[in-house]
Amino acid sequence: MAGRYDSNPFAEEEVNPFADNGARGKGQSNYGGGAFYMTNPGSVAPANSKLSPLPHEPAATVDIPLDSSKDLKKLEKELQAKEAELKKREQELKRREDAVARAGVVIEEKNWPPFFPIIHHDIANEIPIHLQKLQYVAFTTFLGLVGCLLWNIVAVTLAWIKGEGPTIWFLAIIYFISGIPGAYVLWYRPLYRAMRTDSALKFGWFFLCYAFHIGFCIVAAVAPPLFFKGKSLTGILPAIEVLSSNVLVGIFYFIGFAFFAIESLISIWVIQQVYEYFRGSGKAAEMRKEAARSTVMAAL
Repeated sequence: MAGRYDSNPFAEEEVNPFADNGARGKGQSNYGGGAFYMTNPGSVAPANSKLSPLPHEPAATVDIPLDSSKDLKKLEKELQAKEAELKKREQELKRREDAVARAGVVIEEKNWPPFFPIIHHDIANEIPIHLQKLQYVAFTTFLGLVGCLLWNIVAVTLAWIKGEGPTIWFLAIIYFISGIPGAYVLWYRPLYRAMRTDSALKFGWFFLCYAFHIGFCIVAAVAPPLFFKGKSLTGILPAIEVLSSNVLVGIFYFIGFAFFAIESLISIWVIQQVYEYFRGSGKAAEMRKEAARSTVMAAL
């Protein structure tokens, strides 16, 4: 009898939800640790039923090479070496730039024209605001000279085709090839640097060379018969002479005369404005002092 009542009849019933529905319908239950099936609807037969554990899935494994730490250290050392080399190069470049700046040498990067840079030109950032308009007009005269000499080649080429001879054409080519670089080197770049650095000597050099430029434009606008009857330049005199024999060539020469005349007038205005600024800023006296000092140093 003792073995029959070892189990606690008031223990909480454990029910397996995954048990067979048919067995549950017959009244399977847990009582005193024994499994009984109901033969009488009024009786209770508890069943000792427990949930079975789910099968364990194998854990995923990651293969980590033992040499990965060594590779990372090696890569880190290489990056540190490259960084040190870059810093060394930057310091060397900065040292050179400082040395060039102390020597007074300005590094000019070519940026004009944008499609094929051949010169350095940055009026908006390098020329003082009150001088930018004058510098732009001076640059217009430089471009105007380019246009005049280019049109001169066109007109003289047409005259050559109409029977004037190849000599005037070769002279027109020489004017263009020597005139454009000469104008930039002799007077436009000195004016640009004079405006930027406010150097009295550069202003003096500009006045000398720009006066020669104005003289050339005036001679070209008139084109007296001094060099091969003057037909190598599209001035007023050869235009009148050519017009009588060929109207088309005469018209081209008259257009060239107009270009040279306009170029002369604008150039005269530029040199007048530059001189007024030069005299008003006191650079004239400074230029005389610098010239006298240079003469004395050269004599010594």
